[in-house]
Amino acid sequence: MNLNSLRPLQGEGKKLFIETYGCQMNAGDSEIVVSIMQREGYRYTEQIAEADVILINTCSIRDNAEQRIWGRLSEMRRLRKAKPTLVVGIIGCMAERLKEKLIESESGVDVVAGPDSYRDLPSLVRKAEDGGKAINVELSKEETYAEIAPVRLDKNGVTAFVSIMRGCNNYCSYCVVPYTRGIERSRDPQTIVREARTLFECGYREVTLLGQNVNSYHYDEVGFPELMAMVAEISPLLRVRFATSHPKDISDALLEVMARYDNICKSIHLPAQSGSNEMLKKMNRKYTREWYLERIAAIRRYMPDCAITTDLIAGFCGETEEDHQQTLSLMREVGYASAFMFKYSERPGTFSARHFEDDIDDAEKTRRLNEIIALQNTLSVASNEQEVGKVREVLVEGESKRSDAQLCGRTSQNKMVVFDRGDHQAGEYVKVRITGCSSATLFGEEVSK
Repeated sequence: MNLNSLRPLQGEGKKLFIETYGCQMNAGDSEIVVSIMQREGYRYTEQIAEADVILINTCSIRDNAEQRIWGRLSEMRRLRKAKPTLVVGIIGCMAERLKEKLIESESGVDVVAGPDSYRDLPSLVRKAEDGGKAINVELSKEETYAEIAPVRLDKNGVTAFVSIMRGCNNYCSYCVVPYTRGIERSRDPQTIVREARTLFECGYREVTLLGQNVNSYHYDEVGFPELMAMVAEISPLLRVRFATSHPKDISDALLEVMARYDNICKSIHLPAQSGSNEMLKKMNRKYTREWYLERIAAIRRYMPDCAITTDLIAGFCGETEEDHQQTLSLMREVGYASAFMFKYSERPGTFSARHFEDDIDDAEKTRRLNEIIALQNTLSVASNEQEVGKVREVLVEGESKRSDAQLCGRTSQNKMVVFDRGDHQAGEYVKVRITGCSSATLFGEEVSK
């Protein structure tokens, strides 16, 4: 088995171009879509001008994500003038949320397919090719695409995503995901292990297990800790990561498994969203600040060198200055390695949109977000400075963006390291002593063998 067996097929056939926005789940879904369309004779292209079918895989988490898609659709009109037979489709979360509005608008959309209807894409596209409009946004309680081998669109052949579950049952008050991706359902663990083993046999050296809330994974008697152990045991040379966790489900059993296996990466993304109990309750996060900090303490008991990252929202409904200050104090107490930070964006149909007033003006949201970003930059530098002098095992992902004389790769803690190439290449593990850093990157030198 080799890497080419996972790559897009070449040869004759209508050309498919797919553009992906949003989360890692969407990136994984795009690879499933290419696999499904290849079975019908389509060939993937990276050149949009060559395409007979353009699918835009969309995100609805924030309003600006949707606005980017509307802007992109206006650009599709130029391509359609050059090729009148071009089929344009919107798939993913925005398709699920807006449904008929996309078809009925003047945006030139021919196909609309929700996250659970990708198997139907070939017939939807055929209908559009015959001059019709096609839509399927039916959510499923069973669909996991478990037996479909994704076509890997990544460039490095070293790291890959493996979807282990779909949907979400948490219903955080600000979040549209349960409405666009449906309820939680988990894949058969044997199909997950088989997919990860195939990736390893084809030269990949790291897999990231994906789900909206991976640590609520459960299939028959197999929970997430057991699944992590099963994947880790494929080979000690296969690194295992996961994203994203919900604080309420980070169990000691999971932490024990992570500590036991050296090839399970010592990095956890644990979205806090706010440091205020009042806001956490309003967000329906199902934990308190105190619970969250106890879980942080548990992580550090089991894995003292584990990097912790997070998501934070500035300016949620009714957030006071004191609530905001509590978020800043939580950040200082945890000392996050990095964070995804956003202004609150009201999403139609969510609980908060129906029941709370979006009462923080944009200028104030921006001020609070800027304070969060500035603090995180300081924390990121401090986190990276703690790495200086340490020797870390780096999995090489490819050349540095700045120089082909240098390579870059990540540590178990998910920190990017740049160092001189030597005689190494992508997919190798290299022992590197960290000699310096910026807020985003570590710099190092190979340790002599």
